[in-house]
Amino acid sequence: MPERFRPYLDATEELARRFAAAGKTLYLVGGSVRDALFPGVDREGSDFDLTTDARPDEIEGIVRGWADDVWTQGARFGTIGCRKGSRVYEITTHRAEVYVPDSRKPEVTFGDDITVDLSRRDFTINALALRLPDMELIDPFDGLGDLAAGRLRTPLDPEVSFDDDPLRMLRAARFAARFSLEPDPALIEAVRRMHGRLSIVSAERIRDELDKIIMVDVPSRALWFVVRNGLADEFLPELPAMALEQDPIHRHKDVLAHTLAVVDKTSKNRLLRLAALFHDVGKPRTRAITDGGVSFHHHEVVGARMTRVRMEALRYPSSDVDTVVRLVELHLRFHTYRLGWTDKAVRRYVRDAGPYLDTLNELTRCDCTTRNAAKARALARRMDELEARIAELRAQEELDAMRPDLDGNQIMEILGLEPGRAVGEARDFLMDLRIDEGPLGEEEAAKRLRAWWAERAEA
Repeated sequence: MPERFRPYLDATEELARRFAAAGKTLYLVGGSVRDALFPGVDREGSDFDLTTDARPDEIEGIVRGWADDVWTQGARFGTIGCRKGSRVYEITTHRAEVYVPDSRKPEVTFGDDITVDLSRRDFTINALALRLPDMELIDPFDGLGDLAAGRLRTPLDPEVSFDDDPLRMLRAARFAARFSLEPDPALIEAVRRMHGRLSIVSAERIRDELDKIIMVDVPSRALWFVVRNGLADEFLPELPAMALEQDPIHRHKDVLAHTLAVVDKTSKNRLLRLAALFHDVGKPRTRAITDGGVSFHHHEVVGARMTRVRMEALRYPSSDVDTVVRLVELHLRFHTYRLGWTDKAVRRYVRDAGPYLDTLNELTRCDCTTRNAAKARALARRMDELEARIAELRAQEELDAMRPDLDGNQIMEILGLEPGRAVGEARDFLMDLRIDEGPLGEEEAAKRLRAWWAERAEA
């Protein structure tokens, strides 16, 4: 037995013997088998997916008394989950799962044949099983050969596979990118004919798959597949809309190619990569061509609004939406300071970026995809200068905890106010002073506050 299979055997041997004692077969399936067979690939997740000819109630009976916890929420779909120590097992009765027309819910039938079960899986590289505990490889659709040859195929006709679950068309993009596989021509043609079927898949499932796509090592490989084969039209139409030349006169690179290059440059931070994906989404709506060339005035503002609408449609949590929208909104802010870095400008930049400062700086760096080495060096030098100034001011002024020199209670005492809107306006005034001039001290801040309040009363 190859040594890389040893952890799988150790984790499943006792469970497999319990199934054998009950007269049932048990197989390790899917990604666990694929990743064990594919050298150099890190395993996705730490759970164990298994399939068996036992029915859900029989599975539950076998694992109770052995597992520390058992859950049965997926029983109607054939799945019983359990935990033993730190290991989690999802055990599913052999099944065929298909979508009925215009329905988002799978229709499940149970079976007894491992080959039939594997035939209903998404791709041949995932239609692999190891019979337990003897670890015999079951590979009826030559998934191992496809891994070796760099092919991505479906076990059955791709139209049958995608009709069973249309999300598999998006999964094809991810697996092709993750394993550097070439999609089979028949698979590509099926996607081009059937991408409209993605409309029956819930927004939540599409969102989760998009998140997985952007987290592969080179997301652009998957995203180009999504755009070129019509999938983006169904859930992210803003993406193909960016396939326009930034400057048709001088034929500069198109916005889409630039966007995907930026995504590839970012580190594996999900929200950063989403921000990179959306950062120029407002350009098509703001493009103006003049004698001087092309402009995209306020595309960051328009893009932020578009990003919010699309992410909410994909059912992203509000915290994710707010973070990505803010990064899109601020991604050009750095370029407004190209004439110099005053303390005031640095403080305002830090205040506006808030907890997203480091992420925003990385997005700004990655946004430079020019082949002009001198231009790229100049941008990097300006960003280095900005980060150095931020570090200096942090040391001097505790920028991360920047507050007005007076708090709300002091403001109310000095001005004789009760809690209300005027206190907030006074605090905003003091905060602007803090940003523009740095720490003033309580005495000077109180003097300025009284003067501001007097002018306000006269107005």
